[in-house]
Amino acid sequence: MRSAIIAFLFGVLALQGSSSLPSHQQLVFTTILVCATPLGCLRLPARLRFVCLLCAAALAGYGWSAWRAEWRLADTLPMSAEARDLRITGHVEGLPTPLSDGGWRFTFKVETADAVVPARIQLGWYAYRGKEGVPAELRPGERWQLTVRLKRPHGLSNPGGFDYAAWLLQRGIRATGYVRQDAGNRRIDDFVPGFMTVVHRARDSLRREFAATLGDGAWSGILIALAIGDQRAIEQSQWETFRRTATGHLVAISGLHVSLVALAFGGLAGWLWRCVPRLVVCVPARTVAVLCGLAAAAGYALLAGLGLPTQRALIMLTVAALAIAGGRQAEPTRILALAVLCVLVADPWAVLSPGFWLSFGAVTVIVLVAAGRLVPERGLRAAVRVQVAITLLLAPLLWALFGAFSLVSPLANALAIPLVSFVIAPLVLLAVLLPWSWLLHAAHAVTGWLMLCLDALAGMSFALWHGPQLPLVLILCGLAGGVWTLMPRGTPARYAGVMAMLPLLLWSPPRPPEGAFVLTVLDVGQGLAVHVQTARHDVLYDAGPSFGGGQDAGGRVVLPYLRAQGVRRLHALVLSHGDSDHVGGARSVLAGLPVGSVWVGAEAEGVAGTFSRRCAAGDGWQLDGVELRFIHPADASIAPARRNEGSCVLRVMSEHGVALLPGDVGHPVEHRLAAAEPGLLAADLVVAPHHGSRSSSSSALVEASGAAHVVHAVGNLNRHRHPHPEVWARWQAAGARNWRTDAQGAVVARFEGGGVRVGAWREQAPRYWHGR
Repeated sequence: MRSAIIAFLFGVLALQGSSSLPSHQQLVFTTILVCATPLGCLRLPARLRFVCLLCAAALAGYGWSAWRAEWRLADTLPMSAEARDLRITGHVEGLPTPLSDGGWRFTFKVETADAVVPARIQLGWYAYRGKEGVPAELRPGERWQLTVRLKRPHGLSNPGGFDYAAWLLQRGIRATGYVRQDAGNRRIDDFVPGFMTVVHRARDSLRREFAATLGDGAWSGILIALAIGDQRAIEQSQWETFRRTATGHLVAISGLHVSLVALAFGGLAGWLWRCVPRLVVCVPARTVAVLCGLAAAAGYALLAGLGLPTQRALIMLTVAALAIAGGRQAEPTRILALAVLCVLVADPWAVLSPGFWLSFGAVTVIVLVAAGRLVPERGLRAAVRVQVAITLLLAPLLWALFGAFSLVSPLANALAIPLVSFVIAPLVLLAVLLPWSWLLHAAHAVTGWLMLCLDALAGMSFALWHGPQLPLVLILCGLAGGVWTLMPRGTPARYAGVMAMLPLLLWSPPRPPEGAFVLTVLDVGQGLAVHVQTARHDVLYDAGPSFGGGQDAGGRVVLPYLRAQGVRRLHALVLSHGDSDHVGGARSVLAGLPVGSVWVGAEAEGVAGTFSRRCAAGDGWQLDGVELRFIHPADASIAPARRNEGSCVLRVMSEHGVALLPGDVGHPVEHRLAAAEPGLLAADLVVAPHHGSRSSSSSALVEASGAAHVVHAVGNLNRHRHPHPEVWARWQAAGARNWRTDAQGAVVARFEGGGVRVGAWREQAPRYWHGR
């Protein structure tokens, strides 16, 4: 059975990694083949029959995931309905999130609409012109009539980046958008009856009660997360501490918390049941304890909103509880395999979530370390052994999933797990059940002490190890080495498993050879960030936009990409000019990586600080046989009439080709540069100035460059309608191939081998949900 479930898992993985879904005919054929295989292989030899059944299980996983994907993707928003006003009626689903500007973000269950609209959408209700028109309160279960503008699921696409479209697909959200202000929006009903609506309304009431009791308490968001699973009130600085100490799992209601609730309530119910001998004769106390613990865990999972991590934990606990209640002494590995199967059947997209691999990975490590011993270890020795094993074996997984792992994690978790599990979480849960405010204040005080210790650990310079994106073969070798190291005493060459983990630390991504360079135009939305990589140096041109709410492209896109490429230091950061879509992510980049020098264009000094230097024609570097030279502005001391005209124009030259990065300059600068010196603008690739706006890419630039490729760095359905059709047609007429980051993701140009090869990330790593 366990082998068949593993095969089913591989089938699910194969589908989720596919670039397209199989046709309906192929799915029907696969279904028939899966159903017929068990009967057709009855007379085969045992080994051959085993292989056939494994193949059938893998096909079952692939086919089941494909059917589910087809059903979910069929609930789509037509392209004709994008970016236009739609009138919809429905109710608020789940907990709305208050925004810093006084607006809201929430999931909306659509009931009626004046166009074809998906059943579940995600909306933002922003306070563009003050809070007029935005409700002061938005509660779960309210029915509203709204005017909205929607778009199909779309996310940024970069090497080492987060796939937002996959995240939406997993949650069944098939469109996103915003509420139009001053459009006759109105609340129709205060409450729409429904089981989950009642649950979410109760969660909302608890959130309000906790917030009112704790007031402006610094750790109130953490306590709310422990009570109802709503993590959105946790501050960004606190998340950074959790990330650097690998303790974020403690504020996410998952297996640990659900199991503790089950053990506490189950143990109490079993003890009370044993106090009445007549009851024990009728029903064994163990059965009562298991069922009561499971019921308590289910109630806690509902209180947490039945999020995906909570669902996985509850499924695992249910499988184990039913086996125990049925009197079966099931092996831990068999229970774990059944839990994996139940999760995959309920949610085939779970394999796309890091939580799936980390939660099941941690349980597997515990089973591997604790099970099968003649004399089980107990106490501190057992706890230390389990913690070391989890740290050792999950390090390759954490590196593969997040590009980093915490070196202070064992110490941080040794401190945090007992405090959260046996002090903070019980106090919070008692505060849910009992109307005593001192319980919350006590939990808040203990949390403050814990966070003080975690902040000290997170502040250590070596707390978090960042590494490049690893090949799959190295990840598998690291996991195998970790498993072999933790095998029981007497296993031959047990510690040689550590040698299999060393390549994880020694491997580095390939870089271009001497005299060549790679230029990557990142997909940062409506903004610009370009990475130039030579044999031993890295230069970043612009850092992308800010996204609001303390988020920016520097932290969300640029830094994860650079770390995935193995970049530990930037030789130079160029901020072409002061527009926020070019410098919005600069502070995050400067805080996240050491930078040798910072060059700025017009009005960008305030972002980079006093150590920056204004760019001027003639300045630049010679790096590993590649020349990077500014060709504009001519005089850094002269302020331009318009900020865009003061952009730093950078030319990257090698024996294999030339790339031109013109910032946001317009027609006047383009004409002046074209007339200044023959061949000054000649390039094989041009990043379209000003994102392909009509005020740039003049005929003078197009003709003078003679480029074979032009890249338009634009956001999906951007309000400026960049790139302009005239600009697109002008480059195309000149023989250049147009590329655009919104549709094709990051564009990678390799200047090596005597020419330039250009590719797009969405074409190199396509997935079936992209564009659907």
